[in-house]
Amino acid sequence: MSKNEAISETINTPAMPSLELISALEQTLYKESRFLDSESYDKWVEMLADDVHYYMPGIQTRYRRDKTDQVHDLTRMAYYNDGLADLKKRLARLETGTAWSEDPATRYTHLITNIEVELTDNPNEHKVYSNYLAYRNRNERDQDTLLGNREDIWRATSNGFQLVKRLIILKQNILLSKNLNVYL
Repeated sequence: MSKNEAISETINTPAMPSLELISALEQTLYKESRFLDSESYDKWVEMLADDVHYYMPGIQTRYRRDKTDQVHDLTRMAYYNDGLADLKKRLARLETGTAWSEDPATRYTHLITNIEVELTDNPNEHKVYSNYLAYRNRNERDQDTLLGNREDIWRATSNGFQLVKRLIILKQNILLSKNLNVYL
């Protein structure tokens, strides 16, 4: 490789996050999963920014020639299209004793993998891609496995990282679960 090619390649390569930043964000995602698995929702909510947008669109099977944007069109059907107040309201429902789908409690396991961190124009916010598998079991025989991809924005604060935006892409186009009392 010539000197000019090396310089050109360096210029066109986006800035890479440090290994320390990658590790810190990986640990943040693992901690978030632990909080969700143990139903420590009060701790999970502390990880959410005041301006959080938690979004999981419904995706239809389409032919490749159909270029309709089903992911970013906020006017389409979504399983979640929530801010902090909406998420808190959903969680408060679990405390009422009337959430039939959570009595007895559901058992959860979240697996997070393929974590990739990108820097953004804002030095305090970082784009994080990941894949998830969420397994849940309820009663004796009810079980669901949800899997897909996530695109997050995490903001560095004095109290650690806070989730600002989460786009959840569920790979099942038909949700066969009896309910959706799971956070991905």
